[in-house]
Amino acid sequence: MSENPADPDFWHSRWQENRIGFHQAQANALLRDHLGALDLEPGARIFLPLCGKTRDIGWLLSQGYSVTGVELSTLAVEQLFDDLDVTPRITQHMNLRRYSAENIDIFTGDVFDLTTDILGLVDAIYDRAALVALPRDTRPRYGAHLARITGTAPQFLICFEYDQNLMEGPPFSIDVREVARIYGQTYALTDHAAEKVEGGLKGKIPATERVWLLR
Repeated sequence: MSENPADPDFWHSRWQENRIGFHQAQANALLRDHLGALDLEPGARIFLPLCGKTRDIGWLLSQGYSVTGVELSTLAVEQLFDDLDVTPRITQHMNLRRYSAENIDIFTGDVFDLTTDILGLVDAIYDRAALVALPRDTRPRYGAHLARITGTAPQFLICFEYDQNLMEGPPFSIDVREVARIYGQTYALTDHAAEKVEGGLKGKIPATERVWLLR
């Protein structure tokens, strides 16, 4: 089994072995409390990169938004639709498979295979568990790719900050300098909100969860 988060096999193994500590049992509190800061129109289409089977999707749908996402693991996407109690239509788009239902489109495959034409128009990006999952060398390419395929759609970005010497990622620590390195040439960055991770990251490392608004 690969121990390199840049290797797709690393994530496939995590899902197959149910080692998904990054999956939260309910929608993220910072999302619920602060998404309004983006001033999105009712019915806005929100893109979630590396979305897994996050409960955030169900919450966004309940708020009247349309959701699209991309996820490497087919298993995760199948579990997502099971959790939503929805049977998706499945179609193939180049190297990506698309799972679609009312107000939701999730692509399975490599995020770097996703193009503007396949993705379609989106009004915003919500990144909670994607950037923090990527090794440092991959992040600039990822950030540039997201900006390109979404037409620099505004972004609601949640990052962890902690002493990286105390624990190997993922999730990795992403501080203000790292956000600026990845997105500073493309977006105006606003440090919008933060809260301490209750009980520490993975139950042991003091950490802060921070919301960045990118416009």
